[in-house]
Amino acid sequence: MNTEVIWNFLTTQGADFGLKLLGALAAWIIGRWLISMALRLLGAGLQRGGKVDLTLSNYLTSIISVLLNIVLILAILDIFGVKTTSFAALLAGAGLAIGTAWGGLLTHFAAGVFMQVLRPYKVGDFVTAGGITGTVKELGLFGTTLITPDNVVTIVGNNTVFSGSIQNFSALPHRRVDCVAKVANSVDVQDAIARLRVAVTAIPNVATSPAPDIEILQFTPEGPLLCVRPYTHTDHYWQVYFDTHKAVVQTFGAAGYPVPETPVAHRNL
Repeated sequence: MNTEVIWNFLTTQGADFGLKLLGALAAWIIGRWLISMALRLLGAGLQRGGKVDLTLSNYLTSIISVLLNIVLILAILDIFGVKTTSFAALLAGAGLAIGTAWGGLLTHFAAGVFMQVLRPYKVGDFVTAGGITGTVKELGLFGTTLITPDNVVTIVGNNTVFSGSIQNFSALPHRRVDCVAKVANSVDVQDAIARLRVAVTAIPNVATSPAPDIEILQFTPEGPLLCVRPYTHTDHYWQVYFDTHKAVVQTFGAAGYPVPETPVAHRNL
């Protein structure tokens, strides 16, 4: 390293470069503060109007945030004497390479735009998308953020979501809870069904319409297998699921039903 060149630079241009560096730092801090304030005002304005839902509001805010940050970076480059026209020409010259490298991101961005138009889900919906099941936290520029049932934040690329199947468990007012109960061969099946129907209907958050389905699902060597299927909103799915199993145990125990046992075949010697 040539110390003479460095010293010459510091003595001749150091002060000017230092002022530019301080100016760029101040511009970055103030610019970021102004951008965050503008985004907060924009988000509050969109929500206050009530005509734009949270999903679209977050998506528009993300786009505007990226654009404002690009403008801020170009302004800082201009402080150092890098002309934006030269910068734009540089980007145009490297367009092919950037397009190749960012091809995947662009497909995710395009998929995100189509998803905003088609609206297969919105923020707060419980969905299965891209092979991941969870609650939609955010539909971003390039990916969808999901909170899985075990409380893990998972980001799935929009193109991955858009190119596969999407299950939206929140789109309809009710969701079916699938449970089974087995009774012994000696038990009166119709009596068991009647008792279960009363017990399951009394579970909190179980829908009355449609009414719970309790029927014979299949026959086993131990006894008939019953399907116990109440309906509820997806927000109460697991509460109803566990309460239904408790209701089966309590109902059959109160009725004194025997525990189904596998018949043992005896061979004559």
